[in-house]
Amino acid sequence: MQIKRLLNLSLLLATGLLLSWAPANPKPNIIIIMADDMGYSDIGCFGSEIKTPNLDALAKDGLRMTQFYNASRCCPSRAALLTGLYPHQAGVGHMVNEREHPSYRGMLNKNCVTIAEALKAGVYSTFMAGKWHLNARPEQWPRKRGFDRYFGLLDGANSHFGNRPYRPNQKLTYLLDDTEYTPGPNFYSSDAYTHYAIQFIQENKTKSQPFFLYLAYTAPHWPLHALPADIAKYKGKYLKGWDKLREERYQRLLSMGIIDKSTKLSPRDEEVPAWETLSAAGKKAWDEKMAVYAAMVDRMDQNIGKLRQTLTQIGADKNTIIMFLSDNGGSHEDIGGTSFTPEIRAANNKPASDPTSFTAYEYEGANLSNTPFRKYKHLEHEGGIATPFIAYYPGVIKGGSLNHQPAHITDLMATCLELAGVKYPETYQGNVIKPLEGISLMPLFKGQQWAGHKAIYFEHEGNRAVRQGDWKLLSSYPENKWELYNLKTDRTELHDLSQSQPEKVKALASLYDAWASRAGVVPFAQLVQMDKEKKK
Repeated sequence: MQIKRLLNLSLLLATGLLLSWAPANPKPNIIIIMADDMGYSDIGCFGSEIKTPNLDALAKDGLRMTQFYNASRCCPSRAALLTGLYPHQAGVGHMVNEREHPSYRGMLNKNCVTIAEALKAGVYSTFMAGKWHLNARPEQWPRKRGFDRYFGLLDGANSHFGNRPYRPNQKLTYLLDDTEYTPGPNFYSSDAYTHYAIQFIQENKTKSQPFFLYLAYTAPHWPLHALPADIAKYKGKYLKGWDKLREERYQRLLSMGIIDKSTKLSPRDEEVPAWETLSAAGKKAWDEKMAVYAAMVDRMDQNIGKLRQTLTQIGADKNTIIMFLSDNGGSHEDIGGTSFTPEIRAANNKPASDPTSFTAYEYEGANLSNTPFRKYKHLEHEGGIATPFIAYYPGVIKGGSLNHQPAHITDLMATCLELAGVKYPETYQGNVIKPLEGISLMPLFKGQQWAGHKAIYFEHEGNRAVRQGDWKLLSSYPENKWELYNLKTDRTELHDLSQSQPEKVKALASLYDAWASRAGVVPFAQLVQMDKEKKK
């Protein structure tokens, strides 16, 4: 009896000792999911007719931020997300065009760190699947910037069914870790990215480390490519026309509380004709393009569902935060010009549902995607920079929450650091690191007061903007004329107040100029001249 009591006591002591070693609050897994060229109202929980039940479920049990901003185009947004700096500060002030200027080197510089590099201090496993688009030089590949595993597309776009470079002299495209990858039969980009993301997570099960996953889909970026079964769901649903569809999305946004009742739907873009003027063939062609586009978003959502199932299967679902956003607004770009090969330009004339096609949905589709806003990717109007944002974190974020405070893509680095309990480094590998621009969203996620930004800034190809509180000052290149909007009453930027509020224009312009100087922004006309001189 005495021996049994001693054994029980020993067991209790041992159990207590083990419990004392177990972390009271284990570090969460962190997942950031980014869509590519997806508009503000392209998912169900932000007003779309496209079926996205998995993203809708994240929103139902999480938080939607209605005034979250990206950096208006692929490369700048990716640089800002990964570094917590404005893109110019990280060396990606434009795209991956390499210039002899520190803000426009076309690659991440040594005075910034990525989320993956920073989280190494928190003993995180770091994974990436999807689009890199931050320079294809080997010394700039994802595994050289902190990721343990990588699968994806180095460049900005490709066929979703395989490796089909669209630019003259385009070379290495897909990588698995540091090895060139050749897509095989039945390859589809969203499925492949998710497959490897899941594989990386499953491989991490044997470790006692939390993981960070950056899952950067190339959907629904052109070319419009989708699987037949997904396309079939949407064929014919767009024959009612863009005007009717924009109105329906607008009404859903109002009823969901995503936009204020004072917000007016922006007029149809001047580049888009009235639906009634199209021929029957023209209407059918646009319906097909939109059915393929919707299918791309739908398939991405299906894959997000597969990812969540994996988290549940390995018991990680309760301790994983998921954040979702898009890199810019819907794109009005077309498939033309010398930047595309002759073969690709010819493929633009094929029906969108043909897997050998290479098409885009242009102004007409982007104007619908960006409902209720004006303008598109590249520009600093709300249509170019506003993204749907969802954050899901069981036990922390209250389900069904809406927040209308302005936030920025640079905030994701600061948020990840706070989640991981890691400090932002002052130096890294012997280099001085620029001070963090983003602000952690964790107080907001916890339902607490969040001070937010004193101001948020934007610049791309000479298009400029600054937002401070409810006020936004913006200008487009090459007009370079300041416009002023009060976004509290005019989120869709229909009433320019610059003439009646000259002092506000002056104050905000001064703020912008000070930031531009600090961030290393070069006037775009000067940048164009630099490029011309380089070609001589």
